[in-house]
Amino acid sequence: MGSADSDIVFQSYGRCCNNKSFFIDFYDRFMGSSEAVRALFKNTDMPAQRHLLRNGIMQLVLHARGMPATKLKALGESHSRKGYNIRPEWYGLWLESLLVTLRKHDPQFDDDTALAWRRAIEPGIELIRGAY
Repeated sequence: MGSADSDIVFQSYGRCCNNKSFFIDFYDRFMGSSEAVRALFKNTDMPAQRHLLRNGIMQLVLHARGMPATKLKALGESHSRKGYNIRPEWYGLWLESLLVTLRKHDPQFDDDTALAWRRAIEPGIELIRGAY
């Protein structure tokens, strides 16, 4: 993954973070992707959860930009079977929901941007998923 990808992703995410509905739309899509995923959030404080999401995506972006994986390892531990029990197959749904939501909210999003996002954050997602 080149620094060009991480630059594209950083700028794309910045454009999306300017719109509060980005995080709402993400969770609408993600929870709509699976009955099991929807059940995970049944009793969740969604404003707090959206704040956690904002930070979690930023950690993935920062990792792609060369930051150590310390926070992602902690996320992996908290999301493992010993923590929130986030099943490995749900990460694909998460990523696809993120890409669709990015496309909706980033006016400069195109296929190259989608590819940059995949290349930039998939290693971090795999690190989190691998802790399961």
